[in-house]
Amino acid sequence: MVDIGLTGDMFSTKMTMFRSLFFVLTVLLAVSCKRPEDSTSHGNITITADESLQPMLDQVYQAYQQTFPETHFNVKYLPEHQAAAFMLKDSARLAFITREFTADEQNVFKAKGIKYNPQYIATDGVALLINRSNSDTLITLEQISGIFKGTVKTWAQLGKGNQTGDIVLVFDNANSSNLNFIMRKFGLTDVKGLNIFSAGSNKNVIEYVKQHPNALGFIGVSWISDGEAPLTAELSQGLRVMGVAEKANPRKEDYHQPFQGDLKWKRYPLHRRVYVISREMHSGLGSGLVNYIMRDVGSLVIEKCGLWPAKPFNREVIIKKEI
Repeated sequence: MVDIGLTGDMFSTKMTMFRSLFFVLTVLLAVSCKRPEDSTSHGNITITADESLQPMLDQVYQAYQQTFPETHFNVKYLPEHQAAAFMLKDSARLAFITREFTADEQNVFKAKGIKYNPQYIATDGVALLINRSNSDTLITLEQISGIFKGTVKTWAQLGKGNQTGDIVLVFDNANSSNLNFIMRKFGLTDVKGLNIFSAGSNKNVIEYVKQHPNALGFIGVSWISDGEAPLTAELSQGLRVMGVAEKANPRKEDYHQPFQGDLKWKRYPLHRRVYVISREMHSGLGSGLVNYIMRDVGSLVIEKCGLWPAKPFNREVIIKKEI
């Protein structure tokens, strides 16, 4: 005789176990199928950059957002040193700066298990601006060095133009990439005792130079190099961009300006590299933007801004001849 009650209990127990297992598998499947917080085509992340790169970066990330409408970049423009520190404390996913990390900064990455892999994305330049009324449009590296070492203090000492008064050096901020680059270029440890005015931004440097004939301004060239941008045309009015020569006794053809051709061939003596540094440890939105710049049409956007991309977009056209 079969014990019906016992068989029923066993069946009930098995059904309960089956339901529990089914519930667990359903939960696991739901978790595994949950959309990640960000990917290359959707999400919201914070990135940071030196303010001298703003015109270029604005166009790059806005073009990316148009391609992928479900993405959004919260961009913080800061002086370069602060931009790097902002990312190191995990407040930003990417940092766009004009130098590689120092050994101490790299150690922060190592301590957190993050691979340090700076990507060189473009060649930029620090442009030297003078007032439209200043006729002295040419300068050598030796003369610039003399200005920053305090041996050249007046326009009259440069001896070529109509200005004779004191030279006022105009930068955006004390910790900006523009000043840091000049200090590295000429081996300076400080700028104490120099006649320097901090305007607060690259745009303010431009406005100051427009209003002061004795000013010598230093800005990132993307602020004035995009000929199609209305802001570029507006900012460039009332200014001259100086030609800079590497030779101490140059000929006219030895002077170069920080525009695309001379940046491409590294002829402009004050050219510099632009890097993007990522702390992203998965294939997310930060990686998507970097790949867009390095392997996609993002390099065309950089080129349009007047800089020279590290990896120019391949415009090769294959024409097939019909027979």
